[in-house]
Amino acid sequence: MQWKLSEEQEAYREALRGWLGGVAGPERIREWLDADDGRGDPSVFERRLVADGMAGVGFPEELGGQGGGLVELALTAEELAHAGAPSAAWLATVLAVPALEDRPDLVKPAVGGAPVALLLSAEEVPTASARLTMDDRGRVTGDLPRVLGADRAALLLAVVQTHDGLEIRAIDADADGVTVSPRRLLDRSRSVADVRLEAAASAPIEADAEACLSRVADIAGVLVAADALGAMERVLDLAVEYSLQRRQFGVPIGSFQAVKHAAASILVDVEAGRSGIYFAAASIEARGEDCSLHAAAVKAQVTAAASRAADTALTMHGAIGYTWEHNLHLHYKRARLDEHLFGSPAAWNDRLADGLALH
Repeated sequence: MQWKLSEEQEAYREALRGWLGGVAGPERIREWLDADDGRGDPSVFERRLVADGMAGVGFPEELGGQGGGLVELALTAEELAHAGAPSAAWLATVLAVPALEDRPDLVKPAVGGAPVALLLSAEEVPTASARLTMDDRGRVTGDLPRVLGADRAALLLAVVQTHDGLEIRAIDADADGVTVSPRRLLDRSRSVADVRLEAAASAPIEADAEACLSRVADIAGVLVAADALGAMERVLDLAVEYSLQRRQFGVPIGSFQAVKHAAASILVDVEAGRSGIYFAAASIEARGEDCSLHAAAVKAQVTAAASRAADTALTMHGAIGYTWEHNLHLHYKRARLDEHLFGSPAAWNDRLADGLALH
């Protein structure tokens, strides 16, 4: 099956890729991500993404967005990864919005540049945990390791365990009792932080926590897969380009049958992944009966394929591909993180198996 985007969606993809080419070239991205000399500041790009309206695509107009839905969000994720642009604040906000659908007063600032982070570990499939508790005064206590975008967030959403079940609570990131400790990742285009809450004041968010987490998991699966797709497509482009430049035995290595087969295998995974991801995005948008299975399938399959593609592309480049000066390493590291971001392929395959009626 080949998934076809609408004319409007194709136009958006083209416009976004062109915009990213103008404002987020490789040299600019290195500046934003280079923390070693003190210049690294992803917020420069994040502010531009908001100011030019791109951060609002995929959000309803009544919530301060530009319209569109999950397919448009997947397009955004794919193109951000293709460019290697910082995306932690954007993705963290997207994943927090399902908990805030009835709170436009909180969504509009988030879409407008005050990111929100849902307190879930970036190492695990989004699900409820007993890590956070709340006392009878609404003060939240607990530790969450490696929360995506927590270092970028103005508002934190905590999923807490109470006597009556799960609740979602809003906590100001600069409130008393909140400690956010950034962690440095090998992939500098994303960021995580450990969050410690010590009797931090919170406000209730009226949302079905269980249903919200289920939807967040589906959206995370699709958007991380879309990110991996963008990275995989870019490592293929770079590998093909390099194979036509590097010469051995007096000829370009791209003329070798093994190199051709390696590139062709990546291309097959790119095209298969694209159709699967956009079908899954449309299924989740429509709240289809099997949408969670579709999300699990693409998260498991596409991120694993992207990781393999990154290894293959690095092999084709040799050691130069991992140096800071070469563009490949940006996308290599991104694809490898996507494989494990919000759960490994094995974890998502388990989720897929659990959802199938096997007799």
